[in-house]
Amino acid sequence: MPGHNRHGNRSVSGKSDGKIKQTNAERKMKSKIVTDGLQSVLKNVKLDDNDECNSKNSNKNGGKPYGKDDGNRESGDKDNGSNKMRFDICPKRDNVKPKAPSLFLYKVRGNQPKHKGKGNVYFRPVMVLMNNYISIEDQISIVKTCRELGVNNGGFYQPCYSDGSKLNLKMMCLGKNWDPETKLYSETRPVDNAESHPIPEVFHDMVIKALQDSNAYIMNQVPEANVGALNPLMVPDICIVNFYSESGKLGFHQDEDESEMSLKKGLPVVSFSIGDSAEFLYGETWNPDDAEKVILESGDVLIFGGKSRHIFHGVSYILPDTAQTSLIESTDMRPGRLNLTFRKY
Repeated sequence: MPGHNRHGNRSVSGKSDGKIKQTNAERKMKSKIVTDGLQSVLKNVKLDDNDECNSKNSNKNGGKPYGKDDGNRESGDKDNGSNKMRFDICPKRDNVKPKAPSLFLYKVRGNQPKHKGKGNVYFRPVMVLMNNYISIEDQISIVKTCRELGVNNGGFYQPCYSDGSKLNLKMMCLGKNWDPETKLYSETRPVDNAESHPIPEVFHDMVIKALQDSNAYIMNQVPEANVGALNPLMVPDICIVNFYSESGKLGFHQDEDESEMSLKKGLPVVSFSIGDSAEFLYGETWNPDDAEKVILESGDVLIFGGKSRHIFHGVSYILPDTAQTSLIESTDMRPGRLNLTFRKY
């Protein structure tokens, strides 16, 4: 989720000047602070010759995170159909049956997430979780749509930084591209100059309805709520689609890269969760030790705007084998979590 260093792998504390440069000492310090509940997601990894984050190729391009000859394409290839960078969230698999949910994770990790239960949950002013809000039919449709967009130009790729470190997820941007290196939005992405796909109209409709329903719920829960206690309605022009594998995670961050007007108005972030469940952290400060936690399950919609627009948040881990059987059987979706976050620039 942007604004943060967020999609990613870098913990942040407050606003940034737009540059992401850290010394080894700073990395070690942050790694020490972030506990086993949410380990630092900025990791140096061993890169092979075909890795999209090959730091050798980055150095050839003046330290930029990507270049035309980044080790993934032939020289001069404008990414015209090459699938070397494509990530298929629904690869065809033969006779693969979903496993039983791994409920033991709760006991092994000793986690006791708060607030999870049936129905909607009012966490704090202008922050609402609508449990199981997206029907299984719509979840299947969303997965298939994201898969179709994801295997084409501008689809899923492995985001990384100029120092070779990778994010613990695959990403695709719809509407506008968000670049984790510069923390800026643009019409194309530096990795391959591909344009972002438009946000499907059906996604717009789902977001607007979710906002309306969440505000109706807030008014019911807090009868004295005034306009400032509700999420402003919006038509999103940004959708960041992240796919987390079973080892995926997202560092503690704020979503603050949108326009000053959008942030000032508190235009909300609307998050759709599909597939495996995830432990979501949120809090007032940048320290995840102080964070509240909740399990987000397939079909859940989380909305935070207004006074809660600048909360710190992240994903500490994915609970494997918790996706609905019908979802996996209907889509062949990989083990993991698909997350769509909508906002307006």
